[in-house]
Amino acid sequence: MTHRDILAIGTSAGGFEALRLLAQKLPADFPASILVVIHLSSEFHSALDTILSHAGPLTASFAEHGERLRYGHIFIAPPKSHLLLDGDHLTLGHGPRENNARPAIDPLFRSVAACCGPRAVGAVLTGTLGDGASGLQALQQCGGIAVVQDPADAAFAEMPLNALRALRPDHVAGLHDMPALLARLAREPAGAPVEVPPAIKLETDIARTGRSSMSTLDRIGRRSVLACPECHGVMWEIDEGDVVRYRCHIGHAYTADLMSLALDASLRQALGAATRALDERIALARKLHRQSEESGHRLVAASWARKLREAEEEARTLRDAMARADEIARRYAEDEADDEAAAADEVTAANDVATPPRKRAR
Repeated sequence: MTHRDILAIGTSAGGFEALRLLAQKLPADFPASILVVIHLSSEFHSALDTILSHAGPLTASFAEHGERLRYGHIFIAPPKSHLLLDGDHLTLGHGPRENNARPAIDPLFRSVAACCGPRAVGAVLTGTLGDGASGLQALQQCGGIAVVQDPADAAFAEMPLNALRALRPDHVAGLHDMPALLARLAREPAGAPVEVPPAIKLETDIARTGRSSMSTLDRIGRRSVLACPECHGVMWEIDEGDVVRYRCHIGHAYTADLMSLALDASLRQALGAATRALDERIALARKLHRQSEESGHRLVAASWARKLREAEEEARTLRDAMARADEIARRYAEDEADDEAAAADEVTAANDVATPPRKRAR
């Protein structure tokens, strides 16, 4: 029986330092291949492979399509491509963005779950929003070991917190304890084979091929009343226990939290467009009013003066509403930050109770 020779890691904000520490502390004889997704900008060249290679004994490179796995090497998802695993070979998928990102963490975890779950360990590290929670749940469901960074230890706690809300991980660890934990887990025997749910295979195929359809989405979710923020198509609601996600038939996928943020952004964009249109209407009405007065057309001038007052009043009302919305959002963000801190303490305490002591690294 083989050991757990695949380590899949997902991280976002704060991930550079977290990955550098892991690369520095993992042993030279680490008996697994390491697959990493970190949300990188596609606008700038990244030297993350060089940084990680120089940090410790392991080598690192941006993954290439068709590349074969090898132990002691860190394969980093390149910008604009989903990093996927197909047996012992890597695939770069060009499916739609998920959680507003490509590469995204969920597709990597699902692909590992679909092909090699019992051989795998998945880890969610520091980051914002909820990418990785659904994928880690899928990986655990297919026989993988789920590891989550302790939110109290993370530079950005939101991603670990969302993972802890989505599933009960096998291990919760601080970053400095994680290298020893991962090295130990990699040497454990692989688990028993597990039947992979069809939905995990379907979503992995979407990330790999970019092809989806309404009939495909009908098999894994139910149609919602929401429109995709990116392409404005119909969204399907996918329930995964405590996790609710949305995916359109083009393939764009969002967690519920990110969907809310995207809808907020769409609303602000619409309000901005309305404000711009009113400003243009005011400018035009003012010009035509002036021209009418200069030409001696008093009735026409009076009509444009009335339209000008109406547009100015509408613009003031809209700007007042936007200011109130900004103030409400500011107060909500402050309250949410307090709630987030309380939730971190609550979730950590719950996992102290729920997770056996031998499985909680500190």
